[in-house]
Amino acid sequence: MKPLRSLSGLIDFDCAARWGSFKLAARELHKTPAAVSLQVKQLEEAVGFPLFVRHPRHIALTAKGEELAIAVGRMLGELRAKVAALQHGDEESVLRISTTHSFAIKWLVPRMHRFTKLYPELDIRIDSNDAPVDLEADTTDVAIRYGVVREGDSSTLFRERLVPVYSPELLAPGQAELTLTEIRRWPLLCEKSPERWLQLLNENRALKGEYDFSRAYSHWGVLVQAAVAGQGVALVPYGIACQDIASGALRQIACRSAPFEYGYRFLANPHKENMGKVQRFRAWVEGEMEEMRRALETVTAGQ
Repeated sequence: MKPLRSLSGLIDFDCAARWGSFKLAARELHKTPAAVSLQVKQLEEAVGFPLFVRHPRHIALTAKGEELAIAVGRMLGELRAKVAALQHGDEESVLRISTTHSFAIKWLVPRMHRFTKLYPELDIRIDSNDAPVDLEADTTDVAIRYGVVREGDSSTLFRERLVPVYSPELLAPGQAELTLTEIRRWPLLCEKSPERWLQLLNENRALKGEYDFSRAYSHWGVLVQAAVAGQGVALVPYGIACQDIASGALRQIACRSAPFEYGYRFLANPHKENMGKVQRFRAWVEGEMEEMRRALETVTAGQ
C-alpha cells in the first residue's frame, strides 16, 4: 500500500464528494475536471480501494468512500477553523460552546446576556446538538452535557431534581395552588415514559388512583413548553424549568422528589482548558448553577 504523499488528493476528494461531480468540484477548485479526476484516482491507488463509482453522467461514493468523506470533511473543517483563528488572532476572543438543545434553549441562552455583559470582548458561538462532540476538535472549546453524574466527579456542575410543575392557567378562580392530590384532573406530561412520575408518586404515597399518562415528549425543553402552554402537569428537571418558575409562567407543586441520577457536567477541550476564556466561562457557569441550587433548596426546604 502506498503512503499518502500529498494532501491535495484529499482536498479534491472532499470537494468531489460534496458536489457529487468532478466538473462542479473543478469549478470550486479552479481546476479542470480531468485534473480533479486524476487526483482522486491517485488517492484511490494510495488507499487501495475505490472511492467513487463512475457512471456516464455522474459519480457516487462507495461505502468506504462515504466513510472517508466524513472523516476528511471533519479534518479539513477543523484545519480551516484553526487557520482562520490564527489569521484573525481570535483564539482567545471566540468561545465555542456545545450543549444540548433543551439546556441551550431553557437555561443557557436566557442567561447568556449576563456573561456577555461581564466579558463583552468575547464572541460567543453556541452549538446546540444532542449528539456527542469531539472535544479534541478546534470547533469546540467547552461542552455542557446532560447525563449520569457521580459523586466526586470534578466535572459535575449540578445534580438535577425532577419537580412537578403546572401553568397558573390550570388554577380555578380563587385557587392559590395545586397539590399533588389534585393532579388526577389533568394529563400528567412526561419525558418518554411515566416511570419517573410513578417513582415520585410512590415517594409521596400517592400512587393509588387513576392517572392520565397519555402525553410523552422526546425532549425536556419541549416538555416544559407543553406545561407552560397549560397542556397538563409536567414532571421536569428543575434546571430546565427554573427560568419559567422564576418568571411565574410555571408553578412548582410542593412535594418530595424521587431519586434522580442525572445532571450537568462541564467538559473542556484538553488543549484549551487552561485558556482564560474557558476558565472565566466555567467560573460563571458554576456561579449560576450555585444560585439555581440555592433557589431549589429554598423551595424544597422541609420536604
